[in-house]
Amino acid sequence: MKLKLVCSFAAMAILVAAPVCAQTTNTASSPLPPAPGAASDPAPSTTVGGSKIGTINIQNAILYSNEGQRDFEAMRKKLEPKQNELKSQSDQVEELKKQLNTQGNTLNDDAKANLQRQIEQKQKALERGQQDFQEEVSGQENEIAQRILQKMAPIVVKYASDHGFRMILDTSNPWPQGPVLWAKTDDVDVDITKPVVDAYNTQSGVAAPPRSAAPAGGTKVPGTTRPATGLKPPGTTRPATTPATTPPPK
Repeated sequence: MKLKLVCSFAAMAILVAAPVCAQTTNTASSPLPPAPGAASDPAPSTTVGGSKIGTINIQNAILYSNEGQRDFEAMRKKLEPKQNELKSQSDQVEELKKQLNTQGNTLNDDAKANLQRQIEQKQKALERGQQDFQEEVSGQENEIAQRILQKMAPIVVKYASDHGFRMILDTSNPWPQGPVLWAKTDDVDVDITKPVVDAYNTQSGVAAPPRSAAPAGGTKVPGTTRPATGLKPPGTTRPATTPATTPPPK
């Protein structure tokens, strides 16, 4: 599914990493610039004094957690009747438009004007319903994501601290929308999405949902089922906001 979240995952990832950064950066003073003519120090690497810079796809971590899959599926079932209602309204509008196109030349002026009014009224009602539905979907998606993220954040901090990371960057959104231009996220020593999901699943106690195939083209954390609400107003295009950088670690 493609998840539109009001919160900034990049900003939250920075906040999550802040305590870890403080543990490492506050213990040493800023280095003095080299004296004129002195040899420059070698360029710093991503591992300094046993500390590392890591990545996490926060959006995937939320989506692939057992709790996330359970709650997004429950949301899908809850909102499906409204989606079906909008689909029926959309079909009615399309049927009237088809009738106008095929019979317009044979209708008198009054009948044609009446049909056009019906189309306009139903179209406006449909558009209002679509907008309300989209806002409801986005709001509920965001509520689920925020709730899970609040509980997942301490796990990210603990895992990063325990494994010597000095900074964790969010790869949910591709650059320039996100902070990471490139990262080797197939390396388990760099990307911590999978172990964080595993730790969160253990802590939450929520059982894994039945396995099913992931949607075509979707990235997937191994051993999980990708949730897919499939909720969108008929006749509209859902904004593409799924994590779209690189797949989580194997």
